[in-house]
Amino acid sequence: MAVDGTSGSGKSSTCRGVATRLGLRYLDTGAQFRAITWWMLREGVDVHDAEAVAARCDEAPIVSGTDPSGPTIEIDGVDVAVAIRSDEVTRHVSPVSTVPAVRARLLELQRAIIEDATTDGGIVVEGRDIGSVVWPQADVKLYLTADTEARALRRAAEQGGSDVAATAQVLAERDRIDSGRATAPLVRADGAVHVDTTPYSLEEVIDLVVGLVLEAGS
Repeated sequence: MAVDGTSGSGKSSTCRGVATRLGLRYLDTGAQFRAITWWMLREGVDVHDAEAVAARCDEAPIVSGTDPSGPTIEIDGVDVAVAIRSDEVTRHVSPVSTVPAVRARLLELQRAIIEDATTDGGIVVEGRDIGSVVWPQADVKLYLTADTEARALRRAAEQGGSDVAATAQVLAERDRIDSGRATAPLVRADGAVHVDTTPYSLEEVIDLVVGLVLEAGS
């Protein structure tokens, strides 16, 4: 299953819940972009210099765990799942994710993980170009959104009570960059079902998505 959508729309929680409910594996592609960004910052690479990022993006040794009950992401054998959620990484992940070489490197990694999972029961993959670029042949494709206020409230709560207005500005800027980039922009993939999560609880969204998956497989 391919799940795309805007930041803060509930993709991660929904996908992990659906994968757990259906006994599938889970991949958060956004964590991979964050991991490369974290590595670039650690190595002192200027993340606003696309050529410098492209020159070193193949060096970051990223390993993604696919257990929905505890997904991990490791660099050099160290789990950086918490570190990649820092404000510093959040501020810099967009310029890194627009670099074509970064996207090409991670595209290869993502497809390898998906291909492996398809022989092991299946996988739920979330991101911003999964249904349009990474795995357009997915049996189920979803596009999750929510209004800006709802997304800002959710994200601020996740970050321990961050300023909602400031969070809304960050999300709006991320939307602008993701939708406007030349390589693999955020779009609703052909055949993707649009789900506006604004009025629903997490459990309601999971129930809805599980129903769509079961319907597709019947």
